[in-house]
Amino acid sequence: MTQLKRSLFLALLLLAGFSNAQNTSKIIAKGAEVQQAGKDFAFTEGPAVAADGRVYFTDQPNDRIYVWDENSGITLWLEGTGRSNGMYFNNKEQLVTCADEKNQLAYFDADKKLQVIHEGYKGKHLNAPNDLWITPDDGIYFTDPYYHRDWWAAGHKEIQDTRGVYFVPAGGGITRVVDDFKTPNGLIGTPDGKTLYVADIEADTTWQYTIQADGTLAGKTFFAPHGSDGMTIDNKGNVYLTSGKLWVYSAKGKLLEEIEFPEQPANVCLGGAKRNILFVTARTGIYTLEMNVKGVD
Repeated sequence: MTQLKRSLFLALLLLAGFSNAQNTSKIIAKGAEVQQAGKDFAFTEGPAVAADGRVYFTDQPNDRIYVWDENSGITLWLEGTGRSNGMYFNNKEQLVTCADEKNQLAYFDADKKLQVIHEGYKGKHLNAPNDLWITPDDGIYFTDPYYHRDWWAAGHKEIQDTRGVYFVPAGGGITRVVDDFKTPNGLIGTPDGKTLYVADIEADTTWQYTIQADGTLAGKTFFAPHGSDGMTIDNKGNVYLTSGKLWVYSAKGKLLEEIEFPEQPANVCLGGAKRNILFVTARTGIYTLEMNVKGVD
């Protein structure tokens, strides 16, 4: 091979590699960069997107919920939240929360008062509901790991025999649907209500399940080699995991993106009026990134 042909061959290889790299970044808007939207919190968590695209999130150590608006920024919504952690809006646009001050699943009424949906399992208090996802017909899946909290009374301890995942149907009751995780944490479901993704954060693995008609889960399948503190899903079916950085996987389990942030992400959603702003809670800060995809949760 002549030197000219060799040079042309190498140039073509480089061009092909560059094209492939570009193709893997199509979910992020062209020229978009991570922006800091807020700072000086204690630990941010639980982003939930309202119908108007505003994002509600918690600063759990300070027992506060804030609201982010893409135009007006961040404002305080409530102080004294039952130590809300993961949150999600139901079909009635009620903000449902994992309120671990009293180990409850609850929602905020029109007066911002906590109303209990469920507490306890088999006569014992839950470990501490952590993250939740609400199905199209208002059933609730939530994870129940155990992280000891300073705000619990002296002598409070873990009394459930499993750090599980539970399902609460819209009509009431509760069923434990996962009992073989080390520490379940983030979870998200598909908008058709057929598939649930659940992370075992201690085992650093995320699993995929098929949702049955009665809310139980079947077909446990390996999905990704990362745990996750929080999750979201976009209109292409891509799943977003928070584990050191943000990992984006296709519905088939192919890694599409690794997105770095100045702080380790804790939780994530897609908000804004067009639902195309990636919103990330990351320890003491809040970060945003414009996307080419849209949120569905």
